[in-house]
Amino acid sequence: MTEYQCIIVGSGQGGTPLARALAAAGRSTVLVESRHVGGTCVNEGCTPTKTMVASARVAYLARRAADYGVLTGTVQVDLRKVRERKRGVVESFRSGSESRLESQENLQLIRGSARFTSQRTLEVATVDGSRIELRGEQVFIDTGTRPSMPRLPGLEEIKALDSTSIMELDKIPEHLLVIGGGYIGLEFGQMFRRFGAGVTIVQRGPQLLGREDSDVAQEVLKILREDGIEVLLDSTPSSVRRKGSGGICLEVACPEGQRGVEGSHLLAAVGRVPNTDELDLNRTGVEVDSRGFIRVNERLETSAPGVYALGDVKGGAAFTHISYDDYRILRANLLEGGRRTVSDRPVPYTVFIDPQLGRVGLSEREARERGLRYKVAKIPMSWVARALEVDESRGLIKALVDEDGGRILGCAVLGIEGGELMAALQIAMMGGLPYTALRDGVFAHPCLSESLNTLFGSLQ
Repeated sequence: MTEYQCIIVGSGQGGTPLARALAAAGRSTVLVESRHVGGTCVNEGCTPTKTMVASARVAYLARRAADYGVLTGTVQVDLRKVRERKRGVVESFRSGSESRLESQENLQLIRGSARFTSQRTLEVATVDGSRIELRGEQVFIDTGTRPSMPRLPGLEEIKALDSTSIMELDKIPEHLLVIGGGYIGLEFGQMFRRFGAGVTIVQRGPQLLGREDSDVAQEVLKILREDGIEVLLDSTPSSVRRKGSGGICLEVACPEGQRGVEGSHLLAAVGRVPNTDELDLNRTGVEVDSRGFIRVNERLETSAPGVYALGDVKGGAAFTHISYDDYRILRANLLEGGRRTVSDRPVPYTVFIDPQLGRVGLSEREARERGLRYKVAKIPMSWVARALEVDESRGLIKALVDEDGGRILGCAVLGIEGGELMAALQIAMMGGLPYTALRDGVFAHPCLSESLNTLFGSLQ
């Protein structure tokens, strides 16, 4: 058995920088990774998907070239080239992380699968076939999540795609069926529509993006349908079967009755499950919820002394920037004598459909449920000069303002570079600025930020 001061299981966007920080502070540290350094974000999430989203946007703009007075020929997409570019970017990001870890003093990187044998003791089955035992004074779990598959009769006979395998296709599907109208389903649905596939999205609920306000979700629906995507709401898949040579028929219970939806490929985008099932957490005293996510307190401590969890494996908001902030909380508390918690941090996010949906703070539904007194500022993107000039005027901007103090409570920006404009509103929220500061601010013309004058001027 080898003893370390710190053991990190999983090299995600929290575990990787945490390992380096602990080692740099002089603590003997080992990082165990079963697959790829970088976790979901670098290998199967943000980096590869947004690389492919960029390719899809180029195809979209190329087809619209005539709208700008630019004449082009027939637009075709080489999915092999898109995949090659995606792989290159991923490899660059991953290899950079690996080299930084391998060069860090006091840090050992072990490739293998870990499982607990007692509270802070682990056995690692390494990739070379050996088994080693590790014991740590502190253990940090950052094993992340993986795509979930729905329980659907006939699915075992269909080679269904998930958010990882769909990015390895080398040919554009003739017609992609997508189960799930959340972030993942919408991003891939629009992406492959722009690559040239027919797309049908099947959503169980009454709206897409169930966490968003209904008016925002309705605008997203409008945009996707304008792009030629079929969207079925309040529709529940009941079974799936092969049809003909390579075809798929998805049986769906729709408001108007049972319907068979045909396609060539099926993407299941119904959420993710935590990678805790092979850790043998029952030997540690670490509590998990009914879905297997690790329970932590506001300081990321589990129910077992000396054991912490960070990143997606602990449940809650599953975003890279949240995982990275988990690392910063642990670094501050364990190395800098801080008392940081997760309770006071904002949870901004961007859905990378096009136009983007940037969100931070309270939605109107949440404000109403809390009984807050608020005002709504809302304008269409067609009121924004910059959006009109670049012919990207779909979407809307919506912000909630505290009726008494004038503070900005939250916003949704569905529009060109919506995530970047959302960040400007988030900075104002972080600084406690009243909405009037943005209403009366002088912003460069004609930039998207100028829309904040118009947005908050609508409250007058």
